[in-house]
Amino acid sequence: MSFNLTLIAQAVAFALFIWFTVKFIWPPLLRAIEARQKQIADGLAAGEQGRQSLEVSKKKSDEAIADARSRAAEIIAQAEKRDAQMVEAAKVAAKAEGDREKAAAKAEIQQEAARAREQLRDQVAMLAIAGAEKILRREVDAKAHAELLDGIKKQL
Repeated sequence: MSFNLTLIAQAVAFALFIWFTVKFIWPPLLRAIEARQKQIADGLAAGEQGRQSLEVSKKKSDEAIADARSRAAEIIAQAEKRDAQMVEAAKVAAKAEGDREKAAAKAEIQQEAARAREQLRDQVAMLAIAGAEKILRREVDAKAHAELLDGIKKQL
């Protein structure tokens, strides 16, 4: 064998090896590489989508927190307003109760004064009758002279 024949045999064997590799080994390798590239691209896209979703979620949560804070402020304002209304209503009710009790006390005082005047009239009438009895030295019949006694009471 000569040097040329060995070189040609090696070249043919290498060519067969390249042809075999291109025909049977290279396509599955390319498919595996393309699948891996697609998987990496999908992973990067999913990561980007997740980042965008995170940003959207963060914005929504910030908006929800701001909304909750504003609603809490509204509720607190309403509670303070209701508290002021309740205090004012209690003041009005207390004043009305005080006025009612004051009016009731005045009415009771007037009734007591009227009773005292009536008792005083009765006592004065009895004293007047006793005085008239002594003056006349005879007994005055209260039943018989009831009309006369009522007139004396009214004058007093």
